[in-house]
Amino acid sequence: MRSNSSEKHPLDSFFVPKSVAIIGATETPASVGRTILWNLMSHPFGGTIFPVNPKRENVLGIKAYPSIGQVPAAVDLAVIVTPAPTVPTIVRECIAAKVKNAIIISAGFKETGAAGLNLEKEILLNARQGNMRIIGPNCLGLMRPQSGLNATFASTIAKPGNVGFISQSGALCTAILDWSLRANVGFSAFVSIGSMLDVDWGDLIDYLGDDPYTQSIVIYMESIGDARSFLSSAREVAYKKPIIVIKAGRSEQAAQAAVSHTGALAGSDSVLDAAFARCGVLRVNTIDELFSMAEVLGKQPRPHGPKLLILTNAGGPGVLATDALIQNQGELAPLSTKSKEDLNPVLPKHWSHSNPVDILGDATPERYAQAVQILDQDQNVDGLLVILTPQAMTDPTATAQALVPLCAALKKPILTSWMGEGEIEKGKEILNRANIPTFPYPDTAAKVFSYMWQYSANLAALYETPTLRLDRNADADAEKSGQKWIESALRSNRKILTEYESKELLRAYGIPVTETLPAGNRKEAMRHAQKLGYPVVLKLLSPKVTHKTEFGGVMLNLKDSQEVERAYREIEKNAKEKAGPDAFAGVTVQPMIDRDQGYELIIGMTVDPQFGPVILFGTGGQLVEVYKDRAVALPPLNSTLARRLMEKCAIFQALKGVRGRAPVPLKRLEEILIRFSRLVLENPRIAELDVNPLFVSSKEILAMDSRVAIFPQSVADDQLPKPAIRPYPEQYRSHLKMKDKTPYTLRPIRPEDEPILALFHQTLSDQTIHLRYFNALKLSQRIAHERLARICFIDYDREMVLVAETKDKENGGQKIIAVGRICKVKDLKEAEFSILVSDPYHGKGVGTSLLKKLIAVGQAEGVKRLHATMLQENDLMLELCKKENFTIQTLPDSLLYAE
Repeated sequence: MRSNSSEKHPLDSFFVPKSVAIIGATETPASVGRTILWNLMSHPFGGTIFPVNPKRENVLGIKAYPSIGQVPAAVDLAVIVTPAPTVPTIVRECIAAKVKNAIIISAGFKETGAAGLNLEKEILLNARQGNMRIIGPNCLGLMRPQSGLNATFASTIAKPGNVGFISQSGALCTAILDWSLRANVGFSAFVSIGSMLDVDWGDLIDYLGDDPYTQSIVIYMESIGDARSFLSSAREVAYKKPIIVIKAGRSEQAAQAAVSHTGALAGSDSVLDAAFARCGVLRVNTIDELFSMAEVLGKQPRPHGPKLLILTNAGGPGVLATDALIQNQGELAPLSTKSKEDLNPVLPKHWSHSNPVDILGDATPERYAQAVQILDQDQNVDGLLVILTPQAMTDPTATAQALVPLCAALKKPILTSWMGEGEIEKGKEILNRANIPTFPYPDTAAKVFSYMWQYSANLAALYETPTLRLDRNADADAEKSGQKWIESALRSNRKILTEYESKELLRAYGIPVTETLPAGNRKEAMRHAQKLGYPVVLKLLSPKVTHKTEFGGVMLNLKDSQEVERAYREIEKNAKEKAGPDAFAGVTVQPMIDRDQGYELIIGMTVDPQFGPVILFGTGGQLVEVYKDRAVALPPLNSTLARRLMEKCAIFQALKGVRGRAPVPLKRLEEILIRFSRLVLENPRIAELDVNPLFVSSKEILAMDSRVAIFPQSVADDQLPKPAIRPYPEQYRSHLKMKDKTPYTLRPIRPEDEPILALFHQTLSDQTIHLRYFNALKLSQRIAHERLARICFIDYDREMVLVAETKDKENGGQKIIAVGRICKVKDLKEAEFSILVSDPYHGKGVGTSLLKKLIAVGQAEGVKRLHATMLQENDLMLELCKKENFTIQTLPDSLLYAE
């Protein structure tokens, strides 16, 4: 259904203002106020300029006004360049004058300390109340080269182009601007975002994502700011436009005051990498890579795999390209037998017969062209790199001309490296004009291909359908009961759960643990040991002792009762001597595991200051911090994300089975990671959590040791860390009955629903499809993965899709019988809704209940205005809307508008 909203985007006044006021405009040479005014005058943007200066009647020949309130016309954009202490008052004056948006160039805010931070708080409070958006403070400003708008104090304006550039560093902006003019790189927008007091990465990514002038977005980032806003916007936009980021500060700082292995291992930079991958953003290391990737991803198709074919007329450059490819996680494509057979007649006898394909130094343009045609047909090849070195027999220009018509028909990416200068330049120009990227060095080109594959793989992971479905209802009561252990620790003013409490919490979430029996005295320990059967393990049971092994807390391989008794006394003595008499609360008794039959893993959770809860997986055991074979991910996890997390670790190859060992049950391990993710999200009081080791073998998976640290009661609930990605909104699940008493459930959609959503579409008649989509839409189009994935893999902050499901009597599973959707309009408190009910369930009350639920969900999500557009002949939908008191308007083209 189509939106009927005619409101402009709230950020339009930044990029297409009809009038700009410069508050602090002056004629003082080399001043910011003068430079910005001069830039606006020098490149007419089609709007009116109003200098504001209480001491002058005109500035640079343009009439000036004493204050913004005395400007005689409406002002879309105010550019503020006055000293920091004056800015709060000026912002209030702008709001009173109904100025739509403002750029605060001035510095002297939070970067100066508490006083500057208080100024920012005052400004933001006023801006929120006045519904005015702000870029800055402490920024260079903004350019829109297509219109000539230059609201910055840079020395010149950028060239028009299709790259949207956003930077936190104003100084870097000027350096990039100088570089771009030399490199002939153009921009659709050039924004210095400054301290991100208000407008942040997410706001600008959203805007440029819908901007017709922008084909790719590049970002220089120093801090993430609002992580949820960034991830939400980036994930939405990355699928249609590449987002490339260079992030300053890669050094990994050790976690301080960490009480778990996870806290020490989950470095902030690895978390940032995981976050970027999760939303489809490509991270690069240099400014040159930043713009190279923006160019390449805008010109070439994405590779479907990591295998590159290198075609060269010299061996050395091919070797350099190979090294760079392998170092950056790419792969050499193995030549198929057919490719070799087809190449033999067209290449010299002594060609390399392998990848890199060396076609020798006397290669003609025809030889290059024939080789490319053959290699493009090889199913092992995901991309091609063509290298040309200038030799006496080489014709760089003719070779480039021969490649252009071939490359236009290729469905695989092709990169080139025309090495050298002088006679090479004309060939480079021909390739670049044909959108075939060319690089001066082959290793650079190979690295660029690896980046392309990384970007492509990240996007594919975003919408890969999970295979594992977990029934949340079956676990709800047990999981809720597990929370009592955290509440018990809080009542005791403890920050650490005992091992027994930690394992019981895991057990409540369906994570298998070794049977652990707490023993407060020696007789209990003996009785438990006899019950479990020897050998057993004894561990200190005391939340007051952080590092229990220092107190003799672990005694392995206790084979009989005498060893158990001796171990108990030793643990008791050491604990009391080294930590005081109240440090000893007894021991836990566990069965001994044969570690030689499996592997020791670690799964853990810690809190990242930027992204909130983070999940860690890797090789565990006593040497976990030595091996450091681990990967991190942001919750929530599904089976696809859990598998991807495991695949990033070297231990994963062993888990699949190696050297005669049977593979471990990987599906079961995925399920445990999903349950662990759910535990983390549903218990925000947890600060750190370790399961180390998690013992896995072909026969069993058991948490052998666990440790949970919690935030104390002094940390209020609303101050607890929040996940960067919104978890599944379980609160919107409800159980209802149809008119004929058939039970069904309304709940938010999830990625795992894609297969049954495809089956749902098979139940829809042509008439139902016509009424919903306003035209015929083939079943093959409706159930295509790319389309269904965009419905199932949603950001619950942006939209809400509810499904009605009931039991499928034919197969005993669940089937979807209706779908309702609310799509929020960004930055406006309004949303568009739609409803689609399976034909056999028309008239059974499902549509009515679904619409009522959508209205309730919209209200809970802050939506003030809900609307839809429908065909006038859609009687069922019209009746539903009238029942819920929607206002109905008649539109042209036989349409109705309900609000």
